[in-house]
Amino acid sequence: MPSVGASLFWIALCAVVAPIVAGLVPRKLVPEVVLLLVGGMLIGPHVLGLAVDGPEIGLLSELGLGMLFLLAGYEIDTDELTGRGGRRALVTWCTCLALAFLLIGLLGLTGAISGEVAVAIALTSTALGTLLPILKDSGVVNTRVGRTVLNHGAFGELGPVVAMAVLLGSRGTVGSLIVLVMFAATAVVVGLIPDRVRRAGSRLPSIIRLGSETTAQTTVRLTILLLVSLGALAAIFEVDGILAAFAAGFILRRAVPAGDEKLEAKLEGLAFGLLIPIFFITSGMAIDVSAVAAKPGVLVAFLLLILLVRGLPVFVAERFDRGPDGTDEPPTLRQRGQVALYSATGLPLIVAVTGVAVAAGEMSPANASILVAAGAITVLVLPLAASLLGGRAPAQKATAPADRT
Repeated sequence: MPSVGASLFWIALCAVVAPIVAGLVPRKLVPEVVLLLVGGMLIGPHVLGLAVDGPEIGLLSELGLGMLFLLAGYEIDTDELTGRGGRRALVTWCTCLALAFLLIGLLGLTGAISGEVAVAIALTSTALGTLLPILKDSGVVNTRVGRTVLNHGAFGELGPVVAMAVLLGSRGTVGSLIVLVMFAATAVVVGLIPDRVRRAGSRLPSIIRLGSETTAQTTVRLTILLLVSLGALAAIFEVDGILAAFAAGFILRRAVPAGDEKLEAKLEGLAFGLLIPIFFITSGMAIDVSAVAAKPGVLVAFLLLILLVRGLPVFVAERFDRGPDGTDEPPTLRQRGQVALYSATGLPLIVAVTGVAVAAGEMSPANASILVAAGAITVLVLPLAASLLGGRAPAQKATAPADRT
């Protein structure tokens, strides 16, 4: 069995090679995330056996998952979520969940599938954290399509996290709801702190600000403390750590409502430079290639279900998009198709949901591998298809803040 040091070497090598190979592909049509997954599959125990995911590497992977969702929560504009576009995205996600339960429930009656609740939740997810670097690299994030994807992606991550905590949590529905309310209340309390209190004459804020530009890096350390603290609370109250990470991102955005470019650059360097690649590589290492190859029909079925449950409702809902004031032109078929394809891209939550289901004995590792592989294929195929459908992203006109949907 490979040692921890040897495993880390191969993981680090994959993390370096992936962006180089992605850069060699014209127009960056193959996302780096996909190459990280493929690299993990190759070095993992199911193919070459060069690396294993032990407790030490697993801890780094968990931190990577946490940073992925923290940055996703930080990117969410609460004004967008409460606007017309956000309300439409919420209704759309609820429709996706209802459709997923209907279809998976019918399949469950035939005995063709197990862990119905977990599978249904996984089908409604959107990998916003995964899409963010793809959207940024392609220049789409500040376009009308990009802002709409952020709306759908926010509820495509927050909705499944809440559903997973309530329906799959070990504390029961009532206990899980109480914990969710506690997390939400924490974010609201932080947001209600007046600016004058934050800028009070106390020496502590000054020390934090001054330390952020020294070796102390106080703002980065406080962010990590926030993430780890909420993660510890999630473990105590027996809810998934993804919820804690997402809440940490929301709280950080509330604490810095105007944003902080220097802090964001440092967090992205830590996250995308070290922790997040480890998460994706280890996720690829967990995919049982032989189990996936043995049931190609099931893999195709999961892919079709993702498109039907998540992509189709988003495509239909975008027909009614008229902008924040209800006066904009409706999006074109191409734009609606782009948003639908991006919104149907899922992976991190699929990994999380299947992990919970396998640990609870409700889903076999083989079926979990197939569902994770389906999520990985969506990351490979759907953003690429959306990019080709929209043409060259930089040529699209970016919308002004007042035109966001």
